[in-house]
Amino acid sequence: MSLLLQYTLIYASVLFLVALGGCFSEHSGVINLGLEGVMVMGALGGALVMKYMNGLSGLPMFLMVVVGSVVFGLVFSLLLAVAAINFNADQTLVGTAMNMLATAAATVFVKAINMAQDQNNVSSTIQYIDQKKSLSFHLGRFEINGFMILSILILIGSCILLYRTRFGLRLMACGEHPQAADSVGINVYRMRYAGVMISGILGGLGGIAYITAGVSEWKFENGVAGFGFLALAVMIFGQWKPVNIALAALLFGLFRALSNVYTGFDILVALRLPSMIYNMLPYIISLIVLAVASQNSRAPKAEGIPYDKGKR
Repeated sequence: MSLLLQYTLIYASVLFLVALGGCFSEHSGVINLGLEGVMVMGALGGALVMKYMNGLSGLPMFLMVVVGSVVFGLVFSLLLAVAAINFNADQTLVGTAMNMLATAAATVFVKAINMAQDQNNVSSTIQYIDQKKSLSFHLGRFEINGFMILSILILIGSCILLYRTRFGLRLMACGEHPQAADSVGINVYRMRYAGVMISGILGGLGGIAYITAGVSEWKFENGVAGFGFLALAVMIFGQWKPVNIALAALLFGLFRALSNVYTGFDILVALRLPSMIYNMLPYIISLIVLAVASQNSRAPKAEGIPYDKGKR
């Protein structure tokens, strides 16, 4: 049972971070379908830090990994910001292109690094066996991942930021009525940039949290197994509210964790279902959730609509 709880919290942390990133972006009025790609680039940044700064350990290593993933995720998210805000490009197409670009670019980049060190090494894998230990600590038999604690802090901070600060209220105004927000002096373009950049930061954190969840190396050509899209389902199920998103992430995280530990539960083994069925559960649930939740969706009214300053 402790193992199930541990994996549930790990996957819930990943889903929460990425879904919250999408929430900030959509509250500003920009749909970020490129969260999958942002996760890959954030994972790449954090993995490179672990590869080349292996002299660090403990909290310094954790902080540097966070910085690496944040920087890579933020810079990559600027592709969406420039295309959608400055050039009024279709946000769905841009996000889809970002997802395809990220996995391909990360694969080529890692292969180039490995070949530079060893001509015979053409893999897209980065190992971080010893460095991974710096990202978690043990409390008895229970392993606490640093990203679990970080997720709780970010949940508290995001609730305060969105609902108790001028910035948060202005951000949400730009996703609901951008023309009205502009009429009272709010720079809609700047707020939308801020929303997309925050989504890049959180998505990048989610990426490194995902690849370090249970393994000590990652093959970047595998991407992140659709977790970016799963996070979008979590965001919709949570109705774009941080606390609800956290609860939805726990539910989806539980279904994802079952595939890791199902052999340890007699009741699940008795069902005689192959492990791939448990791997499919989160995605099946996401389809059901989207079909049901979309009917009563309370999405920001201006999300996905390019802002035209001259339109009233």
